[in-house]
Amino acid sequence: MAHAPITASGHVPALDGIRGVAVAAVLAFHGGLSWATGGFLGVDAFFVLSGYLITALLLAEWSRSGGRIDLAAFWGRRVRRLLPALLLVVTAVAIGARALLPPEEVRLLRGDGMAALFYVANWRMTFRGSDYFAQTAAPSPLEHTWSLGIEEQFYLLWPLVLCAVLFVRRTDHTARRATERGRLRIHLGWLVVVCLVGAVASTAALATTYSAQDPGRAYYGTDTRGAAILIGAGLAAFLALRSERLTGLPGELATPASRQVPAGWVRASLSGSAVAAAAIVLWSFTHLSGTDEALYEGGMACVALAVAVVIAHVVLVPSGFSARLLSVPPLPALGRISYGVYLWHWPVFIAANADRTGLNGLPLFTVRCLVTVGIASLSYVLVERPIQLRVRPRRPALAATGAGLAVAVGAVVLVVTTAMPPLPPRPAEASVAAAVDRFLDGGETVAALGRSKDPSAGTARPPTPRPTPHLHHRRPGQPVVVDVFGDSVAWTLVHYLPSHPDLDVRDRTLMGCGVSRTAPFRYAGRVHAGLMPTCRDWPKIWRAAITNDDPDVALILVGRWETMDRVLDGRWTHVGEPEFDAHLRSELELAIRVAGARGAHVLLATEPYNRRWEQLDGSLFSEDEPPRVTAWNRLLRAVARSHPHVRVIDFGERVSPGGRFTWTAGGYQVRSDGLHLTPSGVQGWIAPWLLPQLIDAVPQ
Repeated sequence: MAHAPITASGHVPALDGIRGVAVAAVLAFHGGLSWATGGFLGVDAFFVLSGYLITALLLAEWSRSGGRIDLAAFWGRRVRRLLPALLLVVTAVAIGARALLPPEEVRLLRGDGMAALFYVANWRMTFRGSDYFAQTAAPSPLEHTWSLGIEEQFYLLWPLVLCAVLFVRRTDHTARRATERGRLRIHLGWLVVVCLVGAVASTAALATTYSAQDPGRAYYGTDTRGAAILIGAGLAAFLALRSERLTGLPGELATPASRQVPAGWVRASLSGSAVAAAAIVLWSFTHLSGTDEALYEGGMACVALAVAVVIAHVVLVPSGFSARLLSVPPLPALGRISYGVYLWHWPVFIAANADRTGLNGLPLFTVRCLVTVGIASLSYVLVERPIQLRVRPRRPALAATGAGLAVAVGAVVLVVTTAMPPLPPRPAEASVAAAVDRFLDGGETVAALGRSKDPSAGTARPPTPRPTPHLHHRRPGQPVVVDVFGDSVAWTLVHYLPSHPDLDVRDRTLMGCGVSRTAPFRYAGRVHAGLMPTCRDWPKIWRAAITNDDPDVALILVGRWETMDRVLDGRWTHVGEPEFDAHLRSELELAIRVAGARGAHVLLATEPYNRRWEQLDGSLFSEDEPPRVTAWNRLLRAVARSHPHVRVIDFGERVSPGGRFTWTAGGYQVRSDGLHLTPSGVQGWIAPWLLPQLIDAVPQ
């Protein structure tokens, strides 16, 4: 096998191989491959390599120029290399979002795109409340640009720090050359110290900031994720210091040949360390996960150190096994386009999902990767390289103006393409999924979650219900009073329904609550140990609402929380199993008794088929599997048959015609996120069908 070549410019192809491995790990992780649970750590490998390369380039320039660094030229090179591809991706995502995303998410995308263009996406994701690992919200197509924000902030600030540490008073006097070399060693040594202290401080900040309930701040923060970059920078400074000690010639600091380790025990030790480091990196990629607290307590720093050891072996022993393996095609080729691959892969993975392609698992992953690599290759050949090589303004002011105009144009395109018609106004207290997501993520518990607008509805003492209530009839001159019970899906129905003179529809929903009160339960692959207090107390809250409203109709729309895996009598079970069906039947019987206690006509709505989230490999989470929804609806109908005064309305068929999930029905987009309803879908498709049934449910 040929030795890894080193070009005249000092370029080491094996370093491209490291990029190739890193981006392949990220692709495998986001593709949901079961063996790549720690593939997200490929981003840390990028951080280490960026810190090393940028610091090495700056030290090389500083050495050649006698202690000077042209900061404007450096920043200009970074802008030419990074900005064009990013502008292309943000523009393409903004245009495609109008066709692929619901209006609510298109509006969010505007802020995400702006943050990406100005390289602050990591802080945007922090303040937006995103959690990289908990899939409790539809992922943004630009969520992955958080890492670009951290790197660009490093590119902006690190040269200033480096210049401050390395400043050496210039002199041309030959007699003082030895003194200058001594100062050079001192300043390089201080640079190593700065990198180590910074890496330790960042690791400590990561550990102290991390919270299992909300890891976003720790995961996305520039301060908490700086250790990997500083470890790479420290490696470059250490190798520069070693090179200077060997040669005594500052001008040779960046020459790769001067860094090679001669044969002997030092070389053997470095090779052995590289083997161990590579094993640590590969084990981390295949065994760790984003919820492992050890990662935030020094684990990420250990992975970064392991990557740095591999880089050191590649650079110092260019004929060693690390360099040879990492130079095997196609790794260097993939590494050369890795920036574009990283930029494009996440939007492509979201657009080419299982719902649209009809694929899942390995076939879906293969298609996604082929499309990503194809687009990234075209971007590299047609956009990135031409601009990097041919666009070289001689004046910094002109370059800055051009970059500013490019960002401004991108921002204008983003604003225009993400402009959507306004949504119907919503009550201030309501956000469909936010309260549920806060609970599922372990945040605060809101005692009044989902409580009726009428304060007395949650506090009134319910009377003993009559055993055989007389059903209501229409009250002359009065609208039909309808209480709607259910979760956040029912909430979207109530709040998007248009007003009707013959109806008084009241929201009595409890977001995040069905009728099943057993726990723990599993939602979106995560286990949650308990229920919110409102979910445990729903019979009491419903009785209070019935007492307060004395409705003519009680519409019950539940089922989402009943299709989840739950623990009953000490074992995991789900709808469709006899014991759990018996539990659900008893809860439904209770719901009917409570809702009809004062003579309301009880309507049970069937559950639509859902696709709230896809798993990374394109498969559904268990609660969205169609057989479970079918089993729930069958049970619902069976319970209704034993109550002559209870009717079933086929809400599920209206929302998901043909017994399958669909985003649209009757020419309207009816689902916003695979679960909740859209304003246009409710008003244009559901309301004309539902409102007459609510009115006709009460006889004259």
